[in-house]
Amino acid sequence: MSTREDYPAGVPCWVDTNQPDPADAARFYFGLFGWQTEDAMPRDAGGHYYMARIGSRDVAAISSQPPGAPPQAVWNTYIRVESADDAAARVREAGGRVLSEPFDVFDAGRMGVFADPEGAVFCVWQPGPHRGSAAVNEHGAVNFNNLHTDDVEAARAFYGAVFGWTTIDAGSPMWALPGYGDHLEELNPGLRAGMKQMGAPEGFEDVVATILPREGGPARWSVTFAVDDVDAIAARARELGGSVIAEPQNAPWVRFAVLADPAGASFTASQFVAENR
Repeated sequence: MSTREDYPAGVPCWVDTNQPDPADAARFYFGLFGWQTEDAMPRDAGGHYYMARIGSRDVAAISSQPPGAPPQAVWNTYIRVESADDAAARVREAGGRVLSEPFDVFDAGRMGVFADPEGAVFCVWQPGPHRGSAAVNEHGAVNFNNLHTDDVEAARAFYGAVFGWTTIDAGSPMWALPGYGDHLEELNPGLRAGMKQMGAPEGFEDVVATILPREGGPARWSVTFAVDDVDAIAARARELGGSVIAEPQNAPWVRFAVLADPAGASFTASQFVAENR
């Protein structure tokens, strides 16, 4: 179990999914991950925002689709910032686009929706009382956020300017936030030593996200959830009306599958397998 109370600026901190039928999606994810959900929107709001929890800890949310949004359901990545307005200015200066100007989300915080120069959409979160996902890196919780791009150099320039990210080579390129490992070491003393003992590459403690190839699709951000048994989760997704885009397969450190919910929002389910080094 891994519990978070807050995130440093520059770290992905929250995920949600825009759905044509959020109540139906909530039933799917309850059946898949055991999420308990509660609608955080006022009754007269005209939409829904189901907070999903593992026990009492917020893990993600399931939302109605905003007006004018494309019909395809998607998972969204939110990156923690000190100021959503300052982040919008940096996005513009770095060649990205502001799709939705920063706005207050009731009293929970302030957000903006942006796109990088390749078109990958992401959100930023300036927290108020809502700090982000309280459960991470356990069954049914976010494990990684992933940028799909074929132009790593251009992405490095953009995300470096906006969030201060660099890249490390961990067999494939990964996003790192210098100093993030210091924060994690304070939360979990001995984390660096444990990673080194397991054979993690130098600098892995600073990793905040992964970089994956586009593989013919658009540049985009995606979400990976940790699971205890990826083969069972893939089978369960089919039973619940979802689909398996990529069958369970082995990769370094993990066994994973790419799945989609009944509305088509895709995500990765990943099981840690230490033997797959």
